Amino acid sequence: MTEMKPAPLATPTLPERAVAAAALAFSLAAGRLPLRHRIGLVRALRRLPVAGRRRVVRLDTAVRHITPTWWPGRIACMEISLATVLATALTGRRASWALGARRLPDAAHAWVDTPEGPVGHDAGDGGDRPYTRVLSVP
Repeated sequence: MTEMKPAPLATPTLPERAVAAAALAFSLAAGRLPLRHRIGLVRALRRLPVAGRRRVVRLDTAVRHITPTWWPGRIACMEISLATVLATALTGRRASWALGARRLPDAAHAWVDTPEGPVGHDAGDGGDRPYTRVLSVP
C-alpha cells in the first residue's frame, strides 16, 4: 500500500512574507482587544471578493514561515488564523475566520475557511476528533 503525502509547499515569496509580517503584527496587536472587537474587524472585510483556497494556503504558509520563535507571548491558532485572514484582506480578497471546539478531549481551535475547505487544521485533527464550528466570520 502506498502512503499519500501532500506535496511540500514552496517557500513563500518576498511579497507574501511582507504581507504576512504586516498581518501578523496587526493580529498580535489586535490580540490585546476583546474577542468581539476582533470579530468586528473581520466582519468589516465582508465586502471584499472571496479568495480561493490556493491563495489562502500560500498566505497561511507565509504567516507560519515568518512567525518568530523568540516572541515572548502567545502565537497559536487564533493569532495565525487571524493573521492569515488579514493577509488575505491585504491582497484584496477575503476568507472566513472560523472558531470551534470539541469534546473528549476538550479543546478550542481557530482556522480559516474557504469555499473549497478549511485551511489551518493540524494533522491530528482527523475525523475521530472533529471540531464543531461555533462561529464563522464573515
